Amino acid sequence: MIRVVLADDHGIVRQGVRTLLEEQNDILVVGDCDDSAQALLLVQRLRPDVLVADLTMPDLVGLDLIQRARQSLPSPQVVVLSMHNNVAYVAEALRRGAIGYVVKQADVRELVLAVRAAAHGQRHLSPGIDEAGVREYLRMSSATPIDPLEKLSARERQVLAWVAKGQTNAEIAANLGLSRRTVETHRANMMRKLELESQADVIRFALRRGLLPIET
Repeated sequence: MIRVVLADDHGIVRQGVRTLLEEQNDILVVGDCDDSAQALLLVQRLRPDVLVADLTMPDLVGLDLIQRARQSLPSPQVVVLSMHNNVAYVAEALRRGAIGYVVKQADVRELVLAVRAAAHGQRHLSPGIDEAGVREYLRMSSATPIDPLEKLSARERQVLAWVAKGQTNAEIAANLGLSRRTVETHRANMMRKLELESQADVIRFALRRGLLPIET
């Protein structure tokens, strides 16, 4: 039996996928959730064979979720279920450790095939994905250092800008319409990805990268 954890922040999609997978005699969905933090907890607690995850969830960019899930012991194979079929999205997911990539527009059977393949350590990409383009992207990107800013989600970049301007978590939360706890999570993720330890480090980084005007 292939044990699966499912992570997608769209309830209807998540329930539909769960129903689809549970109709299979060889697949058991042992847990599902709507955010990345809970997904990591479920992975650690339930030890699934496969994690099926969306790329875009509110608390943690899906690429980071893939990488952190693969660092768990034991680590599940990861199948991405996403609306994006862009070569860059697919290649980055594979580079972070995903073994399967299924677009949400694909035939429902593609996900079942991807989960079964993943459980056996085999790669599966949706038909229509430019595999040659993915290979070329991976080849080119392996020779080019990753810009630290590229590791940040759009929300983490917003938090970076506000932190660099000296805003507190409470002020950032008010500016972005988020809870303080959510801002704290984004801030911690941002600083970890950029390897920064203090607000002064954030300000220096922002100045070096031209994200803040240099005051005279």
